[in-house]
Amino acid sequence: MSLRLPYLLLSIFALTFSLCFAGDALPQGKAVFEAQCAVCHGINGDGQGPEAQRFFTRPADLRRGIFKFRSTPSGSLPADLDLERTIRRGLPGSGMTAQDHLSDTEVREVIAYLKTLSPRWTDEAVPVPITVVRPSNLDSLKTKGVDLFKKAGCPECHGQSGRGDGPSAVSLTSGGRPTRPADLTRRPLKGGDQPEDIYRALAVGIDGTPMPSYRDALDEQEIWVLALYVAGLAKTSRASPLTDDERIGREIEAKHQPVRRR
Repeated sequence: MSLRLPYLLLSIFALTFSLCFAGDALPQGKAVFEAQCAVCHGINGDGQGPEAQRFFTRPADLRRGIFKFRSTPSGSLPADLDLERTIRRGLPGSGMTAQDHLSDTEVREVIAYLKTLSPRWTDEAVPVPITVVRPSNLDSLKTKGVDLFKKAGCPECHGQSGRGDGPSAVSLTSGGRPTRPADLTRRPLKGGDQPEDIYRALAVGIDGTPMPSYRDALDEQEIWVLALYVAGLAKTSRASPLTDDERIGREIEAKHQPVRRR
């Protein structure tokens, strides 16, 4: 027997198993989505759920296949771990509450279902996530953070002190609707509070918003110094007061999606 035949059979088996798992996961994922997500994101994922109009920042239209918080390069699809992080942690400051009551299986199933809502998932490959490794020589460069904040143009939107009150803040749009730049002094931040989280957002940008990737404007070391500077802008170690969208999101979850602890 040719040595290639066992490898061929193994490949066929792996592909068949993968397709069967996806096929089994989709009905369950659809059920999870309809029970946990559709009230805001809409039954078809169009961002027009029955409660969507209540938010200043509307729920994402998942049919577009555009995801803000990723570890993959600007303009690309997110990795599964990115989707899992958003589902489990939510997006602080927004109406997207943490879905930490979902089981590991439910999270995998709903991610599989999300991938049926946009043709991007069949037309494009998910690229390899960027490497996030903090250099060891940054402490001596921390004083450059203020200058880099200005060099990168951050005060134009985020304001001189990072509170989201820059001169362009009132005119920003996302998906054709008004949007607000992040208040970098509040915690927790949507994409995470650690310098590694902030570096990731600076390096790949936040797709679907005016926040670009800075990989073409700053070198690797400068992005890290800027990430450390932004991490240090926190007003307090305690969580910030809830935003209006957060209050609405929690109210909707309490009304429509009773927490199920497992």
